Amino acid sequence: MAQLSTLPMMEHGAFERPAPTFQMTLAQRAVLNHLRLAAMACRAAARTDLYEACALLTLDGEDAKRTFVETFIKCLPGATRKPITWFAPGAAELSFDESWVMRCLFCIWDDETSNLSFLLKSRITPADRRYIGFLLGRISDQFSQI
Repeated sequence: MAQLSTLPMMEHGAFERPAPTFQMTLAQRAVLNHLRLAAMACRAAARTDLYEACALLTLDGEDAKRTFVETFIKCLPGATRKPITWFAPGAAELSFDESWVMRCLFCIWDDETSNLSFLLKSRITPADRRYIGFLLGRISDQFSQI
């Protein structure tokens, strides 16, 4: 017991896992900022049921990018069963949630289906994985120039 008293005191939150960091291109950073802007716009909007939202989406048209992104932003908290942290557009650091979303998009762009499956299983409820995967795929298609 005497050894425990000699351990230095840790600050509050010292055991919190830091958000993963990775290098992103300017185009990838633009995608993140687009998602952050959509999250800011959706804060006051009502949450959307994921199944109904996916059934209402149109697959083409000029508003497809906005529709897929907004639906994803509105449905993600329900699919994870917890609030999602989005930083302000232009912020240099990434939240854990933002990092997770970008990793999912990287997996789609790099055709790493097993890694994407792992990421979805790690955070998304089983009933919602298919729909979140669908939305991520459509968002990836909309930003395919990366």
